[in-house]
Amino acid sequence: MRAVLHYLVVFFALQTAHAQQKNLNLIIGTYTNSCESDGIYVYDFNTETADFQLKSATKGVVNPSFLAISEDKKHVYATNESGNDSKISAFNYNSDSGILEFLNAKSSEGNDPCHIINDDKNVLVANYSGGSIAVFGKNEDGSLSDKKQVILHSGKSINTARQEKSHIHQLQFSPDGKYVFATDLGADFIYFYKYYNNREAEILEPFQVKKVKSGSGPRHLTFSKDGKNVYLVQELDGTLTVFKYHKEKLEVIQETTLITKDFKGEISAADIHFSPDEKFLYATNRGTANTISCFERKEDGTLKLVQTIKTEGKGPRNFAIDPTGNFLLVGHQYTNEIVVFKRDKINGKLTDTKKRIAICSPVCLVFD
Repeated sequence: MRAVLHYLVVFFALQTAHAQQKNLNLIIGTYTNSCESDGIYVYDFNTETADFQLKSATKGVVNPSFLAISEDKKHVYATNESGNDSKISAFNYNSDSGILEFLNAKSSEGNDPCHIINDDKNVLVANYSGGSIAVFGKNEDGSLSDKKQVILHSGKSINTARQEKSHIHQLQFSPDGKYVFATDLGADFIYFYKYYNNREAEILEPFQVKKVKSGSGPRHLTFSKDGKNVYLVQELDGTLTVFKYHKEKLEVIQETTLITKDFKGEISAADIHFSPDEKFLYATNRGTANTISCFERKEDGTLKLVQTIKTEGKGPRNFAIDPTGNFLLVGHQYTNEIVVFKRDKINGKLTDTKKRIAICSPVCLVFD
């Protein structure tokens, strides 16, 4: 009898563990000024079936347009994109319940923050309209300290409508954590900063500036895990540039595009991510295209186009691939839903599952 009871206990424990492994939290940042939204939403997402269920939502959080989870999964940091009143916010995060508890907020030290990253010591934010980077420390409880550093950028480029001044759009740590890279859509630059996370001041030190094609508008970049390549999507002309990253320098080895040969219309390239196995790279184009492209990554780091398809909505601002690689989810800012695509892990191609998460103006998707 004891043996039977022991077997049952073990069996149910394994079943519970399996259920926990296939169900992950999907955390979603939204705009709250265009339709009815509470701010940040947490969904339970099944990585085998793509079934989903709302777990929790914040109340009264203004325009949490981009999110970052702490390394220990105990805190979430959000940009609050709101012109002159822009802030960044810190939350306690319970990954079991999905509940977010507001801790504090600080001025973002620049208008319209659009990207945020963090490590165990600091939170760094890119201010789009402000053209600045701001660095904040973390208190012991995970809340934000006062600002440690603010760096203002200047410059412009040939697109007078969009590049009248500096627009910092994204920040990324280098894989070794020694540098922070910043894309400047307004000036067509990638800035490299040396990063000293234990300092109380001068956390970022200017190191290098990389000029990219004039008028291209560098928006988001991603590193390969081995640190040998950098992939940059350029918003204004749809260029996708591949760099070799060697001895702290970027060398262009390929330029391709998200634009199909027969396309005529507005270009507004947006987001870029690798599949978990890094065999495929995906990137979105908004504007009048509303497409996502899949590229196969070759051994030398260059890319080969596999597929370009409609995202089945308008404004594919951000997307995320679940950690198993089974599904790719695209957030549509203007049609107020997340479209779930099934991934073929062998050839990288996407197919529409017809599953939709209805949500106001989703602009950031992060899997816990």
